[in-house]
Amino acid sequence: MEVVIVKDAREAGRLAASAVTSLLARTPDAVLGLATGSSPLPLYDELARESTEEGLDLSRATAFALDEYVGLPRGHPASYESVIRREFSERVTIDPARVHSPDGLAGDLVASCAAYEDAIRDAGGIDLQILGLGADGHIGFNEPGSSLASRTRIKTLTEQTRRDNARFFSSLSEVPHHVVTQGVGTIMDARHVVLLAAGAAKAQAVHGLVEGPVTAMCVGSVLQFHPHTTVIVDEAAASALLLADYYRQAYDGKPDWQGL
Repeated sequence: MEVVIVKDAREAGRLAASAVTSLLARTPDAVLGLATGSSPLPLYDELARESTEEGLDLSRATAFALDEYVGLPRGHPASYESVIRREFSERVTIDPARVHSPDGLAGDLVASCAAYEDAIRDAGGIDLQILGLGADGHIGFNEPGSSLASRTRIKTLTEQTRRDNARFFSSLSEVPHHVVTQGVGTIMDARHVVLLAAGAAKAQAVHGLVEGPVTAMCVGSVLQFHPHTTVIVDEAAASALLLADYYRQAYDGKPDWQGL
């Protein structure tokens, strides 16, 4: 696991975007895993800028969204399919038909989850998975206590997560109680994971992720076992890290050829 501490969320977005552009330069038909929430937005802003101003080409890429609410009407502005379309798909050169999301309205959710796993596998697996981090350490919607070997499935949200996400709805009562999310095992299959976290509210979760024990109570800590994870955090999110100075030293001394 590599930990990179940057000045602010915008710089984090630019650095994460460099990982995406480097991948696309090597593998134009790469498979991306897309997260929602506030953390990846600066990344999507930078990819949109590069598409418009620098000709970044995602036309051969494929993308799979990380999760979706169960039961939200199609086109609901807070659905993650809508968020991915609004913040990513409509702003870059990717073919919308190649951007996939879990189906939170499927009549048979269990079968739909299995089909989503099959679709990821049939696409060749995720080359680069973008993640945010919940204040309780969750990744995707894999809440504390989730199986660290889980696959795409239905999850019940904690009340903390519902409160955290209420800002995207008119009221807390509108936030669904259930979601479909890629599982921890699904995320761990990605060849490269880039996790973004910003703000003091994420500091303890970042500490647990990077320096705590591997435990289902901080699900993101399982990434300590991933062979290629890059954690990009701003100064506020890094404020509880015991080895912050070492992470800065290691990154500052990193040879350019290594990349992210």
